[in-house]
Amino acid sequence: MAASQSYVLLQKGEDPFHTRFEDLDGHTAFTVDRMSNTLVQLRREAPWAHKHQGIMGPGAAFFYFGPSGAPGYLVYGNAPSQPMATTLRRKRLSASQYFTSQSGRRLKWKQLPNQMMECVDGKQVLAIYETGHASRDYTALLTIRQAGLAVVTEILTTLMLSQMATLLQWQN
Repeated sequence: MAASQSYVLLQKGEDPFHTRFEDLDGHTAFTVDRMSNTLVQLRREAPWAHKHQGIMGPGAAFFYFGPSGAPGYLVYGNAPSQPMATTLRRKRLSASQYFTSQSGRRLKWKQLPNQMMECVDGKQVLAIYETGHASRDYTALLTIRQAGLAVVTEILTTLMLSQMATLLQWQN
C-alpha cells in the first residue's frame, strides 16, 4: 500500500447524531447512533477496519450530553472521560479547532474556502471534509490519507462533535 493512499468515505445523512460513513464500495465504515437523549455512540465497523492496515486507536467513542444537550463528556473505548467543552479548542482569532489525539498528537480542523475543512497535524494533511453534496446520494465527502488511519476514530469523533456543537448552538 502506497504512503500516499487515500480512502474516501461518503457521509449518508445530515444529522450528526444519526449518520453513517460508507466507502465507495458501499461498505459501512463508521456509524453514529443516538442511544438515548443523553448518549450518542460513534462506532468504527470491524469489517471495514479489517480491510485497512494502519488503523489504530479506539473502535468507538461515546458522547455523554448534559441536560438539554449541554456539553457533557466524551469517552474513547475504555479510556478516561474528557470534557466536551475542552475536547475541541479554538485559539484566539482563529477559525480552526484544535484537539489532541489519545496518543498525544496535536491536531486541528482548519476551515477552508468552498465548504471544506482539513485535519492537519502541523506537518501533513490527515483528512479533508467537503460539504455541499446534498444534491447527490451523500451529504459530505471525507477523504482520509494513509497517515490519518492511525487516528481515524478521533478524526471522525471531533468532526461529529464540531457538527453537534454547531447544531446545539454551543458557545466557543
